Amino acid sequence: MGIYEELEWRGLIKDVSDPSVREKINAGGVTFYIGTDPTGDSLHIGHFSSFLISKRLKDAGHNPILLVGGGTGLIGDPKPDAERPMITYEQVNHNFECLKEQATRLFGFEVVNNADWLKNINIIDFLRDFGKYFNVNYMLGKDIVARRLDSGITFTEFSYMTLQALDFWYLNKTKNVTFQVAGQDQWGNITAGIDLIRRKEGKEAYAFTMPLLTKSDGTKFGKTNGKAIWLDRNKTSPYEMYQFFINSEDSKVIDYLKFLTFLSKEEIEELERKNLEHPELREAHKALAREVITFIHGKEAYEEALKQAESLFGKGDNSKDMPSTPIDASLLVDDKLDVLSLLVASGLATSKSDARRSVEQGGVMINDNKITDVKFAVSKEDLLDGVFVRKGKKNFKKVTIE
Repeated sequence: MGIYEELEWRGLIKDVSDPSVREKINAGGVTFYIGTDPTGDSLHIGHFSSFLISKRLKDAGHNPILLVGGGTGLIGDPKPDAERPMITYEQVNHNFECLKEQATRLFGFEVVNNADWLKNINIIDFLRDFGKYFNVNYMLGKDIVARRLDSGITFTEFSYMTLQALDFWYLNKTKNVTFQVAGQDQWGNITAGIDLIRRKEGKEAYAFTMPLLTKSDGTKFGKTNGKAIWLDRNKTSPYEMYQFFINSEDSKVIDYLKFLTFLSKEEIEELERKNLEHPELREAHKALAREVITFIHGKEAYEEALKQAESLFGKGDNSKDMPSTPIDASLLVDDKLDVLSLLVASGLATSKSDARRSVEQGGVMINDNKITDVKFAVSKEDLLDGVFVRKGKKNFKKVTIE
């Protein structure tokens, strides 16, 4: 099958701008771009899913360009429910450099920064040269804008669509970019760019979107206890990443294998068969963890994470090899830290109420001792050595104080 059919089989095609997209993608030789704003100093698993599509297309003979929005990141893509907080110029620039290094190392893409062209456009030129091509009624009909009309949307957020469209136009003009690839939530911004190129240049441009990777309840994949799974090992260790993937939902693990790995159709179908017949062996989950961690951090990091996991599950009292999660010493009271604060500070509980429920239900262990008293506290001396905290059967942390 062609690369387009493979993407379809993997469930990676959501919307296409034109029926000819299939033929163009299968033919190869397309220069396309995929973008992200530098709202953080590391990529996360959500980015990884999107960028892997670009890697698949690159391997099939296409030319990817990664746009990190040092300009649009200063504005902020509209959220469905509220305006994004503004981040400083310094933070955006720092984040850009971090993402550029990470993406170049992992994927080998050319990286561009839209601040290089957006920052040089004055307001009069923008309105004369670009504003006249955008119909306000058309913009109001876009999904992300329409959803915000009742609660209110600022002109800054409303303008984001025009800047992303300008990116597509600029890359089309300077780098012969004829395609954009993005998540399904960017469809309105993408089509605005296609329209701008057609109206301003009289040329055709194309795009397709990919579905967002989600859990079975519809929430975004890639978060645990409210925290993102980062590609930076200083934010999410290979061991923590291993635990995240090994605990993936049985009903979704095959989808994740299709989205996040380069395993073949035959290999994934065999893992699907094993997952149905012997789910307790978790072979699909183990393959998912192996493939993703090896791609991001290398074989040695994966093997070390596996060793740590096997040590933990094989010998419940052995946590010496487990990565430590440091917490702030200022949380201690009289050189002690109560169990509820410990669970929240370590990220094993989302709140003290969540922590209390886990303790009262007998789901918390510290150094292999079941904790049922919500007033239980660990000493500063114990934390200096590191305490092994378990919540439920699947969530583990070795906690120390900074």
